[in-house]
Amino acid sequence: MQGLEALIRRLESLVERAENLLPPPPAPPDWSAIAYRWRGRLMPVPHPHMIRLADLKGVDEQKAAIDRNTRQFVAGRPANNVLLTGARGTGKSSLVKGVLAKYARRGLRLIEVDRDDLVDLPEIIELIAGRPERFVVFCDDLSFDASEPGYKALKSALDGSIAGAPENLLIYATSNRRHLMPERMSENLEATRGPEGEIHPGETTEEKISLSERFGLWLSFYPFDQDAYLAICVHWLRQFGVDEKSALAARQEALQWALQRGSRSGRVAWQFARDYAGRIK
Repeated sequence: MQGLEALIRRLESLVERAENLLPPPPAPPDWSAIAYRWRGRLMPVPHPHMIRLADLKGVDEQKAAIDRNTRQFVAGRPANNVLLTGARGTGKSSLVKGVLAKYARRGLRLIEVDRDDLVDLPEIIELIAGRPERFVVFCDDLSFDASEPGYKALKSALDGSIAGAPENLLIYATSNRRHLMPERMSENLEATRGPEGEIHPGETTEEKISLSERFGLWLSFYPFDQDAYLAICVHWLRQFGVDEKSALAARQEALQWALQRGSRSGRVAWQFARDYAGRIK
């Protein structure tokens, strides 16, 4: 018996020493934040980039649609996952930040998840299930191949898992690609023609469409024309404190700026306004 007791004490000592070598358990999330990044756990964003929806010009229809969908969501009514696609710099990501700024006081929270971390979506869903807040998982500039694990995880989380998504979670994703995946000329060869001439897409195309179709709301964005671009430049110049006369006089410089950048977009207009306002003050 004495030998057995000594062995037990030794085992207890070994277990205690092993426990001391293990890292401490992760602290519970700080639920007081309004925005998070997922880095294997929820990391609060101390100073989230807050944008007023009123400052986003030239995307009125898209703004109204995502605002309505988000308003339904925070009110506990049915709402859709949203896919925002189209030209770069036209306000896709800014609209998501804008609805956070508008609805944060009503319980909306944003979780930014990188493409490579989408495999953790089941863990995120389990973590926030039952919370009183309303969470939007934000996937920015999304694009991947079908073989990537994040693709399957996102597809399952949207609409395909045996476990239903919690009612306090939506997914908002932005991409320059409508179907989130690269499209190749060879895929056209897979298409078949029916007896009456109708065209049926091949399996590869169908697979790509199947992911984007799981988003209930599609919002498309297009390059701005010259008038819209100049109006956005003037708006931001005013926001940066430039007087009306100087803002209107800066339009020619704004066009030259866009020509150098090879793009007329809201992002380019905002960058020009920052540069111009900084120079004349």
